[in-house]
Amino acid sequence: MAHQNNALLSSLTAPGADNATRSGGTFTTTERRALYLKLFSGELFKGFQRNTIARDLVTKRTLKNGKSLQFIYTGRTNSEYHVPGQSILGNSDNAPPVAEKTITVDDLLISSAFVYELDETLAHYDLRGEISKKIGYALAENYDRKIFRQITRAARKASPITKTNFVEPGGTQIRVGTNAQASDAYVAASLINAFYDAAAVLDEKGVSTEGRVAVLNPRQYYELIQNIGSNGLINRDAQGTALQSGQGIIEIAGITIYKSMNIPFFGKFGTYLGGTAGATIPGTPDPGNAGSFVGDAMADERTTTVNNYGNSTDFVNSCGLIFQKEACGVVEAIGPQVQVTSGDVSVIYQGDVILGRLAMGADYLNPAAAVELFAGTGTKPAAW
Repeated sequence: MAHQNNALLSSLTAPGADNATRSGGTFTTTERRALYLKLFSGELFKGFQRNTIARDLVTKRTLKNGKSLQFIYTGRTNSEYHVPGQSILGNSDNAPPVAEKTITVDDLLISSAFVYELDETLAHYDLRGEISKKIGYALAENYDRKIFRQITRAARKASPITKTNFVEPGGTQIRVGTNAQASDAYVAASLINAFYDAAAVLDEKGVSTEGRVAVLNPRQYYELIQNIGSNGLINRDAQGTALQSGQGIIEIAGITIYKSMNIPFFGKFGTYLGGTAGATIPGTPDPGNAGSFVGDAMADERTTTVNNYGNSTDFVNSCGLIFQKEACGVVEAIGPQVQVTSGDVSVIYQGDVILGRLAMGADYLNPAAAVELFAGTGTKPAAW
């Protein structure tokens, strides 16, 4: 009788099973789910990498067996003439001066989703892919926002190196336009002038030309590419999708330009829809039904996080960043990872929690390598 029952069983097609390594017989639960986590992991990493741009534009280190990493600043030194017969034992001014910066990892950053009846749900690959990408997007969004806030902070700081007769250069703040109108942030000519001013200042402060980048709000970026092509500032070979991607295709004064919704922009992330031209916050066309993610409010993170990322009020006039990779440092204790519940937990809840997690911290390093663009005020935004 047992033999007859087995003969009546249908052959199970398990889209999540790794058939290449299965030796035969019926699928166990573990075998039926073998590919699901791997596929989900890949989608999460794609989502994260696609949406984070700051990770590769700053100084990044991996942290192991500790909670913080030290970064060393080395200031400048002078040259001097040798006195015949005098021993050469280092400059008489004891230069170069040295300072230290410690960056600590923040609390664990997570994004998760509960998937009911995992076998059936994960068999629909498009749905699974969308869920996984959105988790990756959420981690990347937070990652970039923290870095850009610290670069803004750097632009308002003096150098951490202090020594008698050795004053190192600090950060730079440049107003876009000349009439203190917030709407100047969208004027292509004003932005171009700010770029050349920033490039000159970085040269004057001895910042390397290698790795200089700018990150603008999307509306600023599109305004630029509509108005600077005739000036020869766009590579004629870069057109169409590549030109509009905002991924470092165009340059002004040797500064590669990116676009991101995650820079601090007039106290919010993204594009704020509202106000009128010349108001504290520049007006933009209202597309209708914008949703809550357009013009995200900025969380106050001066005291709620390990590293001081500032409050929303610190960014009410910020409208762009120009920097070199030494401006900010990032430490990662846990890179983007995926965890999935299983076993008894899955049985009890009849599904799994799929979790993306990340442990990182960011802080400014060399203020001289950071430039903040601001508009809507004639006074430079204050440091914090």
